[in-house]
Amino acid sequence: MAVRRVKRSDIEKLAKATGAKIVTSIKDIKPEDLGTAGLVEERKVGEEKMVFVEQCPNPRAVTILLRGAADRILDEAERSMQDALHVIRDLYREPKIVPGGGAFEMEIARRLREWGRKLPGKEQLAVLKFAEALEHIPTILALTAGLDPVDAIAELRRRHDAGEFDAGVDVLSGKIANMTKINVVDPLLVKTHVIRSAAEAAIMILRIDDIVAAAQTKTGGAGKSKTESSGEESESKSE
Repeated sequence: MAVRRVKRSDIEKLAKATGAKIVTSIKDIKPEDLGTAGLVEERKVGEEKMVFVEQCPNPRAVTILLRGAADRILDEAERSMQDALHVIRDLYREPKIVPGGGAFEMEIARRLREWGRKLPGKEQLAVLKFAEALEHIPTILALTAGLDPVDAIAELRRRHDAGEFDAGVDVLSGKIANMTKINVVDPLLVKTHVIRSAAEAAIMILRIDDIVAAAQTKTGGAGKSKTESSGEESESKSE
């Protein structure tokens, strides 16, 4: 069987799945370059023809075929599949999970407050503000679930102070619940990346604000001295 106009990405994945090597010319093919597959056939899927390569002994790449009644449904299915694959990838990189529903952020905020109160000077204010920023995530979840955000945050603080570090916002039932018991969890790698990215963005904005403020001060000072000198010159001329 010969297939033409195959994308390079498909060729690379096919080589991984079958264990074959990619060669540039048919004259250079050697027995050790060939791959292995139990079934290779062309099938008609909808209005298109596709070549299926199945029963590979050690496949390192696979293809997921999604079908839907409408483009909108198919796009949503593709997005959901991408999210699931990304979660699995993150868990392979760092096999650790944390409770979702804002429980992780509330617990980190609580511990930051305990640590921040022991710090002297302005450092304490910075840590307390960072803890307050973390609580915006469960606040948004509470608003999405139709809860009163003030009551929800107060209830979450009470539960976390009592040692219920799994307490979070259950958007399906609209209540504060134990996230671990209802299987609402997030990969730790995602949470650390989100917090790190948010902190870096805030630092970058603060640095830009300092540079703009310094430039404005410099320009304003130069204009003032120029005005004053012009006034002195005019006074001397009038004398």
